[in-house]
Amino acid sequence: MKNRIVIAILAFCSLLHWNCTDLEEVRLDESEFGGQAEPVSGVIAPAYGYVSEVWLHTRNFGLQVIASDEGILPFRGGTDWFDGGKFIAVHQHSTTPTNELVGQTWDEVTINISRTLAAIEVLTPLAENGDTEAEGALHEMRALRAYLNLLMLDSWGVVLRKESSPEQSVVLRAQEAIDYIESELLAVVDVINTNRGPGRMTQAAVWGLLARLHLNAAVYRDPYGTPNFSQEDMNAVIQYTDNIINSGDFALSPEYFDLFNDDNNSNPELIFALDQRGQLEDEHSRWAYWSISGDMFPRPEFPRADGTDATAFTSDFIQTWFDAYEDIDPAEADARFYQQNTIIPDAQLQDFENREKLIETETDNSFYCIDPDDFEMDRGILRGIQWGARKGEDGAFLTCEGGQVRIYPVQLTRGSGPEVFIGYVNHTLEIDFTAEGSLHNTGHRCSKYQFSRTSPDGNDLSSVDLVLMRLAEIYLMRAEAKLRNGDAAGALADVNTVRTSRTARPSQTPAALTTMDLDILFRERGFELYWEGFRRSDQIRFGKFEDSWTEKTSTDINKRLFPIPQSAVDAASGIDGFLEQNPGY
Repeated sequence: MKNRIVIAILAFCSLLHWNCTDLEEVRLDESEFGGQAEPVSGVIAPAYGYVSEVWLHTRNFGLQVIASDEGILPFRGGTDWFDGGKFIAVHQHSTTPTNELVGQTWDEVTINISRTLAAIEVLTPLAENGDTEAEGALHEMRALRAYLNLLMLDSWGVVLRKESSPEQSVVLRAQEAIDYIESELLAVVDVINTNRGPGRMTQAAVWGLLARLHLNAAVYRDPYGTPNFSQEDMNAVIQYTDNIINSGDFALSPEYFDLFNDDNNSNPELIFALDQRGQLEDEHSRWAYWSISGDMFPRPEFPRADGTDATAFTSDFIQTWFDAYEDIDPAEADARFYQQNTIIPDAQLQDFENREKLIETETDNSFYCIDPDDFEMDRGILRGIQWGARKGEDGAFLTCEGGQVRIYPVQLTRGSGPEVFIGYVNHTLEIDFTAEGSLHNTGHRCSKYQFSRTSPDGNDLSSVDLVLMRLAEIYLMRAEAKLRNGDAAGALADVNTVRTSRTARPSQTPAALTTMDLDILFRERGFELYWEGFRRSDQIRFGKFEDSWTEKTSTDINKRLFPIPQSAVDAASGIDGFLEQNPGY
């Protein structure tokens, strides 16, 4: 079985029928997925498992977030996260074909496609010989390959069609690419399993992918023009989303942040997710820790579990919340914006929220005590002074009598050797690429995903599934299709279904809207789906990608697609017209 799985790595060399003699082989076998696998699970596990590499924070997730008005990653303090300027360039839409963030994301997606092809080649003869388990897995691999090609079409405007390892890939664009992905999904939609759970491709997931494909088809047909959303496409979106909604198999989660907790695999809103649950050897809380302050320790049981002071929300994105709720703080008006978990029990301690006087007024008793296992940092959009565990000079957390951990205002520390206290972690609204705007505390941060409580150290082997498709997105796709078909009332009803479903904290349940148009719908997608990798595509589809926002003024329509990595173009240079660079690069 190990031989079959290694095929998945080696197949990357032949995905585009290139010479890849310098490709480092990485052996991945079934022991990395929880023990000795059966033949069928042994070939599909590497394909499913590699989705974690595609959606790394420094791969496709970062690429999608930072290219939009949602996220920004400056050169923190002039010391951290410059990485050759790749994040700054993607944010400013000044990307070149040698940008590492683009190139590494391309590599991971194409490797993952090659793994699905390797699995398909193993499963096909088994299925033809009557192995029903292999046949079911074969349907899943075709659907997963279609999903990965849909990611390629969305980011680079190309699809790679390849049915066997010896073949040279066929590069498809525009309508041909749409037709191929659709044909693959339609080939399995009526025969694929219906009950495997969100970690596997199911009929509902395929319906959802078909809806996504048709919702964006106008953009994919003409990436640089003004999208022409046909009634036929919008009717297809409505049909496929109706199938999911009317199936009764899924339900909106009353608590929004339950969708991103340790036990979210069983949440009835999830349709497709990267199933982590401690099975992937190199999996960790990457979507949780990337934005969090490096001085925040979300799991005080584990001294090494901290944030990275990387991405933050742009002030432009945060302002959309304040504009929507006007005189009401969105933290009070919308359960999706914020969940307070760090409850400061003493009113006197709460006075330390006075940011200007905090340093001067802190005393030896400016903390409260809590069991390490009971501490839970706030969730959603983090602003201002944060509270959390603090370490002493010996690197251990400061504790109370009885072993409880002390919770203080989080100190901002920098320096070599013993870290130097330079202030407090105060997440400001303003963030940019200036020296002051790039300091480690700047920018509101995202704490949407929980730090896994089942992890052995707070970071590795996270059990929180990464959500890739859920019921709220299905409602919002149907709302958009209805609105583009002229049914504003139907769109309003669908959006309000999502808004008013978050009832676990009634005082923060968003009120129903009274009107609907494309700008409001775009805003609502941002409120519901932030930090899930949708914003760039949404901006392109809604005609907002050439707008200006923090540190981005480019209006170049060619930047709607990323450049095909120069390494890929060079590798294909011996085949005339095979893999042409995208316009503008």
